[in-house]
Amino acid sequence: MSSGLRILVASPLGRVVAGPLESGFDDVTVVVAADQDEFVRGVAGRVRFDVVVADLIWNRPEMEWSFDGLDAIDALNNADRLAPVLLATQGHSMERDHLEEARLRPEVSGVIAKSDGLMPLMNAIRTVALGQRLPATTPSRRPPLYELFVGRRGHTAGRLAGAIASGNAADTATLAAAAKVSPNTANKVTSHYLGPIIESRGEHDDRLPMTQSVVYRWCGVHARYIVSWCRRNGHSDVLGTIHF
Repeated sequence: MSSGLRILVASPLGRVVAGPLESGFDDVTVVVAADQDEFVRGVAGRVRFDVVVADLIWNRPEMEWSFDGLDAIDALNNADRLAPVLLATQGHSMERDHLEEARLRPEVSGVIAKSDGLMPLMNAIRTVALGQRLPATTPSRRPPLYELFVGRRGHTAGRLAGAIASGNAADTATLAAAAKVSPNTANKVTSHYLGPIIESRGEHDDRLPMTQSVVYRWCGVHARYIVSWCRRNGHSDVLGTIHF
């Protein structure tokens, strides 16, 4: 096995870029993980990688609700094989919440756009392999959900959002049951938990009332991140079977 640069490419299309990376670097080992199981096997019990390039959102129907680039970071931590991570984006608006968290994660050394092509990716790998970070992107002006789903109230808000986002709640009674909270807590989803979060992010016209339908619709818009957050923060129980 090569003793030089070690790169893990975590993407359903990782094998497409593996060949060019092997040709573009001298003395390199490129390992591809095309799904969650391959990723876990790729890092467990192995020598640490110098760089991990991972899709931020895994664009595969069976995976986009169960594994993403933020899960990959957690898997590296759990295996005690943390390495500098480059997250690759597709440029879709559905990535925005994930990106807001990624910018705050110390494990992330940079974010790259897939549309930029192979050469910028190779340059980014070289930069990160030398222990440097890519220039930071402009932060969002709104508070990230990653920072709002903290503390006891934040985790309760996340649980309520997860039960709604996964399609397991339709009213106060089903929300309380799915989120495993009291009916009184579920009844405050608009006034105390998710309503204030929506308003703090400027995602509601304050001239209009904050209603339950507004909250449920908001959870649908942010569903991918909310489900990911619940999955990665010990709240998978509220997701149950995801209904879409």
